[in-house]
Amino acid sequence: MNPKIMGGRPVIRGTRITVELVLRKLGADMMVQEILADHPTLEADDIRASRAFAADYLAGEEFVDL
Repeated sequence: MNPKIMGGRPVIRGTRITVELVLRKLGADMMVQEILADHPTLEADDIRASRAFAADYLAGEEFVDL
């Protein structure tokens, strides 16, 4: 994350593709190969890293049961 790139939002290394975008595409049931076709600068490892980042981020969060 760099405050000068995409407003500090987490991005895939060396790109301006946000982790959020990748996760939203996965959440919309896009296949990894479809995401890679949409974004040729990405690699399958980048998508795995996005998932790992999200899991690590959520592991540090505290949720309040409403």
